[in-house]
Amino acid sequence: MLPEDPAILLSYVNMQLRDYYTSLEDLCKSLSVSKEYIVQRLESIQYEYDPNLNQFI
Repeated sequence: MLPEDPAILLSYVNMQLRDYYTSLEDLCKSLSVSKEYIVQRLESIQYEYDPNLNQFI
């Protein structure tokens, strides 16, 4: 289950991307969550995914 709070979600997702996944797509597939859901939640706090860095910035 993903954190509800966008700031905590940001921390969780970036940690997962750093430690376990090579892309946002891999993370989403593994967690069975839509990429759009994560992107929209984090855009609400002005973060967007940078595939070159493999993190939300």
